[in-house]
Amino acid sequence: LPLLLKATLLRLASGSYHPFYNGFYYNHIMNDDGDGQDKVDYFSGTKLVVETSKDPVYSYNGANVTLPCRYRYEPDLGPRRKIRIKWSKLRDDYTKEQDVMVAIGKTYVAFGDFKGRAHLRQASRHEASLVISDVRLKDDGKYRCEVIDGLEDESDVVDLRLQGIVFPYQPPRGQYRLNFHEAERVCQDQGAILANFNQLFQAWSEGLDWCNAGWLADGTVQYPIRLPRKPCGGVHLAPGIRSYGPRHRHLHRFDAFCFSSALKGEVFYLDRLAGMTLEEAKQSCQDAGAEIARVGQLYSAWKFLGLDRCNAGWLADGSVRYPIVTPRANCGPAEPGVRSFGFPSKGRFGVFCYRE
Repeated sequence: LPLLLKATLLRLASGSYHPFYNGFYYNHIMNDDGDGQDKVDYFSGTKLVVETSKDPVYSYNGANVTLPCRYRYEPDLGPRRKIRIKWSKLRDDYTKEQDVMVAIGKTYVAFGDFKGRAHLRQASRHEASLVISDVRLKDDGKYRCEVIDGLEDESDVVDLRLQGIVFPYQPPRGQYRLNFHEAERVCQDQGAILANFNQLFQAWSEGLDWCNAGWLADGTVQYPIRLPRKPCGGVHLAPGIRSYGPRHRHLHRFDAFCFSSALKGEVFYLDRLAGMTLEEAKQSCQDAGAEIARVGQLYSAWKFLGLDRCNAGWLADGSVRYPIVTPRANCGPAEPGVRSFGFPSKGRFGVFCYRE
């Protein structure tokens, strides 16, 4: 018989008072005292339970957010040794994506982009909540809170969702010109990131209807349809998110669906009587202590700050747009939205500037 089983049987035969549960016997487990001495642990029958928020936790770009996590023992046997707490950020399919932080007692280490931004909140006994400061767009997603006590290891998952807006984006060259990596870059250039499916679905549920297919963050190509019609998958399909599935990230070309969150600053409009060229518009924003606004910033100001302007203005990518909250005569369609004049090669307009 293996040595472990022999030791178990001998202990049982000796009538030892040590407990024996479910056929498990734990022997020679290194202790946490760091003195190099082994000790014998016995399965006590105590259950470790880890709980996070069942509802998504909502935040926005630049904010501080706390992801709640608590653990307990059933039954509670009082003070125990130091436990290990580990937070990880997961992919949508729940596979591990990256380590966020590991902690033992009051000592912790944060990793990657979370260095200097992540720490534990342990305001009460058995709390293991994660605090993330200066939330970034790519922080959106699922997080696993894992508690490790000796041989016991339990975890639960909490969903962090950023309040934001999804907008379709085409470059100046026209429709379906972006491979996946170019789509990532153009969204970043506009103060945004590629949207994920949950964000696109939320935008669709709020009314987004767009017939052109675009890249999402997982490398799939999809588009949201509220009003079925022949060029958009046919009139007999129900409303929903149409999907082309995963596409080749280098060879295939589509538009992009970008995601932007709330702003740390403000977007404002400047104009001259005779209008401005794009270069004059950039200089006017600099003279005002600002910079020319990006497309994502204009969309965010429209959605979160109620920016409503019936005057067209330049943006950083060379496009001309204007935001309408309250539709009215001579300001475009009957629905609220950000109107676009495309990328005019000439012409004089106002400008939208951004200042923190």
